[in-house]
Amino acid sequence: MLLIMVFNFLVGLADVYVAGFIGPPVQAAVGFVSQIFFLIIIIANAISIGTVALLSRALGAGNFDEAVGLARQSLLFSLLAAAAITAAGLLLYRDIVVLAGFPPDIRKIAEDFLRIYALAVGPNYIVIITNAVFRSSGEVKKTLFTMFFVSVINIVGNFVFALGLFSVPALGHVGIALSTALAMTAGMLINFGLFAFSRWRALYEGPWRVSASVIKRVFRLSWPAAMLQIAWNAGSIVLYNVLSRLDEGSITALASLTNGLRIEAIIYLPAFALNMAASVLVGQNLGARQVVRAEKAGWHMAAVGIALVSSMALIIFIGAERFAALVTNSPAVLEETTRYLRITMLSEPFMALSAILGGGLQGAGDTKGTMWVIIIAMWFIRLPLAYLAAIVLDFGAPGVWTAMVVSMVIQGMLMAARFRSGLWKKVTVE
Repeated sequence: MLLIMVFNFLVGLADVYVAGFIGPPVQAAVGFVSQIFFLIIIIANAISIGTVALLSRALGAGNFDEAVGLARQSLLFSLLAAAAITAAGLLLYRDIVVLAGFPPDIRKIAEDFLRIYALAVGPNYIVIITNAVFRSSGEVKKTLFTMFFVSVINIVGNFVFALGLFSVPALGHVGIALSTALAMTAGMLINFGLFAFSRWRALYEGPWRVSASVIKRVFRLSWPAAMLQIAWNAGSIVLYNVLSRLDEGSITALASLTNGLRIEAIIYLPAFALNMAASVLVGQNLGARQVVRAEKAGWHMAAVGIALVSSMALIIFIGAERFAALVTNSPAVLEETTRYLRITMLSEPFMALSAILGGGLQGAGDTKGTMWVIIIAMWFIRLPLAYLAAIVLDFGAPGVWTAMVVSMVIQGMLMAARFRSGLWKKVTVE
């Protein structure tokens, strides 16, 4: 899982790095559009969380036939959702850009991104759900295999299509979006092949009919996870919107947030690897009726994650300017990205605590608990504080960075309190 997170980080870094060769407006658009794209794939991510919770319990109890049926219904559910979102994206991409509050200078770029990303929704959804199936059964090396090729295709495609290498005409920012679409299509085909040559080939042997009862179970666990991600990513879009109101400094602030998040993503690697592992281990142990071991796994993984993340945050804090220089050539963006990193590194241990224990809660089926923690931290703390600091008090971008730190500290404490309460032990997934 850690290696998979590394691949995801490298893809995000390559997007920003290549965009930097094209110009700060494209860098700003990449970061802003990425938040829209995360919203687009929220349903797939939510279904994957419900899938992991159900499959890990079924596999922990030794019921593989039930797991196959659950996996089949999750794939059907995700495909229906992907078809609807693709149609909406192709028809409403201009409205989405306007509604999100993109600055006029980058609206055309954002529209190009969204049209191509809409075509990649179906393959992306399938990759997410099929990876969740492998993860639930502990077959993470298959997911690693797929994501390695997805990442290579995406990264190489960024340079080839965006900058024009090997006699390929330079497509600019369109090439970045095209690389993502091609990579996800390849990942979908690879996972279908891995299913065919593993015990999961049973997916192809049974009927592919929609089961209302099974989809209802998946939906019951998935909708809070979807709301959680909507709350987080919609909040991130609002944060970009706040920065876009900073008049002449808006492009610099938007590009700095994009760059800072990409660099900060390297710290997320161990945290979210442990998040996914905690989800599976807690779910499997609950399925095997090993409740005490499930709780210990959550706390032990959180402790390891905090130690790893804290050490990495210290390194980035000390070398903030050098890390920022890796993703931008603009002096103004370099200065603000450096400031972003030095402020936000203070909250990283709490980010790890929230991410890992949140994964444990989701694996137990307590998706509503994690949902409320994120909603409170984002919408009742981060966004009001960011607007107050940046716009009302006129602290600018540093005010937003400070609001992010305060909200993450509170989020980590709330997630730990939820896990400690033990309410997740009583959640039923039937």
